[in-house]
Amino acid sequence: MKRYSWKFWILFWSISFVLLSAWFCFLEIRNGHWNFFDAPARVLPVSTETRKDMRALLSIADFVLKKDDVTRTYLILFQNNYELRPGGGFIGSFGIVKIRNGELLDFAVHDTGNFDGRIPSTVSPPYPMKELLRIDSWKLRDSNYSPDFPTNAKQAEVFYQMGSGGESFDGIVGITTDVLISFLGITGPVEVPGYPGTYGGESAVWDLEYQVEKGFLDQGIERGDRKSMMNLLGLQVLDRVKSLSLADRYRLFEAALADLHAKDIQLFFDDASVAQKIRDAGWDGSVDQSWKNDSFLVVDANLGAWKSDYFVKRSYEYTVDFSKEKPEARFAITYNHTATEKDWRVNNYQSFFRLYVPKGSWLVSSEGFSSEPVFGEELGRKTLGGIVRVPLGTEKTASLTYALPDTISSSFYELDIEKQPGLHRIPVSVTVIKKDGSRIRKQFVLERNVRLLATGELIDQ
Repeated sequence: MKRYSWKFWILFWSISFVLLSAWFCFLEIRNGHWNFFDAPARVLPVSTETRKDMRALLSIADFVLKKDDVTRTYLILFQNNYELRPGGGFIGSFGIVKIRNGELLDFAVHDTGNFDGRIPSTVSPPYPMKELLRIDSWKLRDSNYSPDFPTNAKQAEVFYQMGSGGESFDGIVGITTDVLISFLGITGPVEVPGYPGTYGGESAVWDLEYQVEKGFLDQGIERGDRKSMMNLLGLQVLDRVKSLSLADRYRLFEAALADLHAKDIQLFFDDASVAQKIRDAGWDGSVDQSWKNDSFLVVDANLGAWKSDYFVKRSYEYTVDFSKEKPEARFAITYNHTATEKDWRVNNYQSFFRLYVPKGSWLVSSEGFSSEPVFGEELGRKTLGGIVRVPLGTEKTASLTYALPDTISSSFYELDIEKQPGLHRIPVSVTVIKKDGSRIRKQFVLERNVRLLATGELIDQ
């Protein structure tokens, strides 16, 4: 009889344990026993973030796929970040999804422009929508005017009910166009029955944009029905997801996690327990109102009604100086408009820029704005900003210099940087000048919320 080494038996029983555990997990998931995995999620030797991710995913799955004969309804806000808004992008369409016992009952996409016609024109738009967009009332398509997704989700539901929508929602999901790109990168290109061409990769967004802006005219489709093909596109993508291999499903899982941490997917649930786990994982898109040290959050609102954000590249430069009598900060944003000619997608860029800074800050000076600076308080922060215009093919820098509150000192200094939904790959430079004149300088690319510690270490939030 052949003899095996102790290393062989350790490997054999390790692989056997993994395979048996995987099979058991599959059976538990198939039978809807999601809560079984909550305890392992708390004790597995993984990072704190991964543990929070696991618990949040399991909590969502248990709630959404629960077999209790209850129909749950979700509002999906499709946010086009090529026309950036504070919450992610212009809401050109929205979807309603109904699920019961883990099965998809209904999925329908609606044109927000059509729906907004049902909403009474009684709500005055926030500054400077009326002046720049030339609209007299605020409605669903522009409802995501806050960088805080819970605020936007509630406002979207208010407008939906004002339009006699007829549904009550168990959850609201915000999705930017970049999610479509990441999903199609894994599923491969899809065809939509009854419509020309295929949709795949980064070009899918522009192909879809062309179809709903111009292509429908050549096909004899009524303007009110021009976005109906998005229903079919969504179903085609879902069908592709169902047929993915195990390896590709894991890639999709990784892509979805990245989209969640980048705020390309934002979640709002009425259920308090699920909402807390989503908040712990950082997927609710909320602005941190408990942070007491230094911070900044950049918020652009493209109010030019063009899809110019695809062509506009940004960079941030932040300097905080403790060598002065009072701590002073300077924030500069540089816009590089890479498009050189106007067409049906792009024109001169026009944004209402806001910088969220610690409460108690006050403005010293501003440069590069096309309007007088404006001030406000929101989400526990002070807001400073103004209108910025960037012509085609040019570069523009706008800056704000402001005094920080005395509560922020160099002794225990930390900087929290929150990312606006819908923006990616933003070069950032941070310089901290200490009381003795020494400096800490950090350069990085902003893809998600980060925190700069007093040691100069940068950690993901």
